[in-house]
Amino acid sequence: MEVDLHVHTIYSDGTDNPGEIVARSKAMGLGAVAITDHDTIEGIEPAIAAGRRHNFEIIPGVELGSEYHGQEVHILGYLVNVQDREFLARLSSLRSERELRMENMVKKLHDFGFMIDMDRIKAISGEGSMGRPHLASAMVETGMVKTIAEAFDLYIGHGQPAYVPRSKLTPGEAVSMIRACGGVAVLAHPGLHSLQVPLKELIIAGIVGLEARHPGHNRELTSYYERLAKEKGLIATGGSDYHGSGRLAGSRLGLVTVSYKVIEDLKEKKLLDAL
Repeated sequence: MEVDLHVHTIYSDGTDNPGEIVARSKAMGLGAVAITDHDTIEGIEPAIAAGRRHNFEIIPGVELGSEYHGQEVHILGYLVNVQDREFLARLSSLRSERELRMENMVKKLHDFGFMIDMDRIKAISGEGSMGRPHLASAMVETGMVKTIAEAFDLYIGHGQPAYVPRSKLTPGEAVSMIRACGGVAVLAHPGLHSLQVPLKELIIAGIVGLEARHPGHNRELTSYYERLAKEKGLIATGGSDYHGSGRLAGSRLGLVTVSYKVIEDLKEKKLLDAL
């Protein structure tokens, strides 16, 4: 069976609710999906509940943002304990930091004539933690930009006038945070990084895999990271990075998949890590 190990929902910056993800995944014939929302696990329990109704497996996950030499590095956590109090408290803190960042970006956009308020962004984000795609949607509503991509390119993308950086974990801290709650950590879409991420340091920190298969990786990059994972004794994972049709990342659920054996390998690593 094929599985998609990188899926986002309305609880971060996706467009689909967990029930929709489960129903579509089941209908497509997938064997399982991992819910990996940004800095939150709030979508996992609704997904598991839907999975019970559809007899479909959900892998509890998260995607943590971190930073290395000014570059954003994402770390995927799989098989995390969604009841771990310390983990939940740290995620809550990250969410609060996201909201403060959003307030500062809104203030900057006011200087450019965008009449946007936080209430509207909260309404767009719904159940999820607020992110730049939600802000971009509010910008499109004003008519001052035509598309979400234009909002990023002209105003809120990295280095643009309304961009505000947020405090981030180091990649090693993100790995440690995932391991502390019983999860296993994987470096997300390494081929999208402009700098060479310190893989040796991440392995020492306890990372167990590389996301070799991703919509942003061409065939050559996929093959390279699959070979690198094998060379380093890591698991080569993969997924669609699905956010919803027309969003900034994956646009089709199940666009990129891996064998169910990858889940079995991740579960084995989790057991070994617990010994």
